[in-house]
Amino acid sequence: MRAPVCAALLLWLLSDAASRQFSEEDMAAVRQRIKSMFYHAYNSYLDNAFPYDELRPLTCDGHDTWGSFSLTLIDALDTLLVLGNRTEFQRVASLLQDTVDFDIDVNASVFETNIRVVGGLLSAHLLSGRGGMDLEPGWPCSGPLLRMAEDAARKLLPAFQTPTGMPYGTINLLYGVSPTETPVTCTAGVGTFILEFATLSRLTGDPTFENAARRAMSALWRTRSDIGLVGNHVDIVTQKWVAQDAGIGAGVDSYFEYLVKGAIMLQDQDLLNMFHAYDRAIQNYTRFDDWYLWVQMHKGTVTMPVFQSLEAFWPGLQSLLGNLDGAVRTFQNYYSVWRQFGGLPEFYSIPQGYTVDKREGYPLRPELIESAMYLFRATGDHTYLQLGLDALESIERITKTPCGYASVKDLRDHQLDNRMESFFLAETIKYLYLLFDPAHFLHGGGREGDGSWEEGGEGGQCVLGAGGFIFNTEAHPLDPAALYCCSRHTQDRQELQDILLSLSQPGERPDSQSQQAEGPPPNRSDSIVLKPGEKKTAPPLSCPVQPFSARLAILGQVFTDNT
Repeated sequence: MRAPVCAALLLWLLSDAASRQFSEEDMAAVRQRIKSMFYHAYNSYLDNAFPYDELRPLTCDGHDTWGSFSLTLIDALDTLLVLGNRTEFQRVASLLQDTVDFDIDVNASVFETNIRVVGGLLSAHLLSGRGGMDLEPGWPCSGPLLRMAEDAARKLLPAFQTPTGMPYGTINLLYGVSPTETPVTCTAGVGTFILEFATLSRLTGDPTFENAARRAMSALWRTRSDIGLVGNHVDIVTQKWVAQDAGIGAGVDSYFEYLVKGAIMLQDQDLLNMFHAYDRAIQNYTRFDDWYLWVQMHKGTVTMPVFQSLEAFWPGLQSLLGNLDGAVRTFQNYYSVWRQFGGLPEFYSIPQGYTVDKREGYPLRPELIESAMYLFRATGDHTYLQLGLDALESIERITKTPCGYASVKDLRDHQLDNRMESFFLAETIKYLYLLFDPAHFLHGGGREGDGSWEEGGEGGQCVLGAGGFIFNTEAHPLDPAALYCCSRHTQDRQELQDILLSLSQPGERPDSQSQQAEGPPPNRSDSIVLKPGEKKTAPPLSCPVQPFSARLAILGQVFTDNT
């Protein structure tokens, strides 16, 4: 057991980190270092790897990984604007419109294509106004990047055409799901679509995407065990669990993340209730001394006493719900592992206090830095800035090469691997930069971009950027206000048509008014924002008003009192 060593390391870490306060000048200097890191990686990709998906930093060339559509460029697009580079943001946005084609004979991950490609294009579309691009009339309800995102998402929809609504894990973008495709996929691969697909449905007015995502999430919810846990891999046809290990890490993580963030973005109490039910089971069966272990989903007995690097998102998620005490303690455990190795190994044995065989690598993942950003926002504690600086220096010292930054193959001897995943530019660097820029517009300030809000919609009657941004699991920021901006016009037009129809045909009543006379439908949601296809009725000749109140709270409640 190495617990005493880890405890001593942690005490030293906290006393050392807490001793420094960062001035504005200090944070500005760190931001400049982070920008330099980004451009070293970004320019290396452009010079050596484009148009391939990713850079190979040891051989200074490129390779396709997730689908052959210049993935790193799509993933890094909104990071350019986060760093304030409007010129390059505009150039790359135009370049992608001219060069990327999703009508190709390529087998693609449904999960990865959604979070990286669909999410990246949606985020860039919603940030186009700040990026100084020429906007179409009615933006953000229309635009070329939105159409690209919709095109990519439509290529994924055949994967959801299953008896359960759970999607296959892989799809051919030209021919659809292969007859020989395995029906087994991971939990996260089923439940990580609501942010991107609901955004698409609300922006385009097509409910198909959101309906598919909700059906998949509901199917997962129904397959939970009697003690309230879900496993790691499920057969999407039979709904039988193939891997019954329950935890918060790889294969499961972003399902829980999307329940919380989906609840915030859509003001959906049902999604929040689902998460709280899972969280009670997680705290009861998997949490030990502020670590989270893997347990058997039906019995709750420990199967793997390990910490996985992907679990490091959890403290940040907890902070969104106001559970700061638990978030801080768990973050301290995770950061003690970083200080031990200069990065987070993919698997870490908690009883042994060391890496797990064949899981010693660190592929430049962002999750610990992501949690540091949320916790600094929630607490203002400069300890998290020191931890961010330590992470920056570790990455620079261990992984930098002449052609970018390389994944670490083995943290024990810092041996490198010939790969730089696109999420290094999309997530790791973005979260590092935002950690050291508390006045950034994504936090509600105005350091980068023009002010903290902007106009949009038909006639400029919508306010965007005023309700907080929600990051998808690839760190692509989505604006909830834009969703309501577009769905409001669609809803108003439908209600106006119903009113005019009722006036022109007094002997008949539109379905919406018939529903009002008979009472609300049995499955009607109490969400502030209506689901696609759901109508809020109003008396004839009245002005339908539904104020947008979605906001992201760090310390307080997620929902307003009148939700």
